[in-house]
Amino acid sequence: MSNTIITKWWYVISVDAPVSMMSGFPFICISDGWHTSMSYQIFTSELVGNLIIHFVFWFIAIYLMKKSIAQIKIPKTLIVINYIFVSISLGLALWIGSMPEHIYKYKREFKITILDTGYKFIWENNNRPNYSNYQIEKE
Repeated sequence: MSNTIITKWWYVISVDAPVSMMSGFPFICISDGWHTSMSYQIFTSELVGNLIIHFVFWFIAIYLMKKSIAQIKIPKTLIVINYIFVSISLGLALWIGSMPEHIYKYKREFKITILDTGYKFIWENNNRPNYSNYQIEKE
C-alpha cells in the first residue's frame, strides 16, 4: 500500500515516441499509452521487481523494530479498517488494470532520455513540465 501512496515520476522522451510521463519506484513500471488516450503501458518485470523490493524493505524494517523495540499491540478495529482500505485499493487497482486499453509488456524495450524527475503523493495533481524548457538534442 505504501508504494502507491508515494511514487516517483519521470518526464522522458523516447525514440520514435512522444514525450511521456512514467512512474514507479525504484524501476519505471508504468508509462503513458501511445496508441490511445487514457491508457497505460505496464512493464511486468519492473513491476514485480518493485513489489519484491518493497516487501523485502518492509519485512526487514518490521523485523528490526520487533527485535529492538517492544512488541507492538495493534487494536483489532485498526486492523479491520486497514483490511477494508487495502481491499478497496486492491479492487480499484484490479478494475483499472483489467481495462482493455492498457498494454502489458514483459520489459520496457525502448530507450529513453530523462528530462525531469520528482516524487508525488497519490492525492497530488502532477502537472507535466513544460516541454519548451528543455534543450533536446536530436540523435
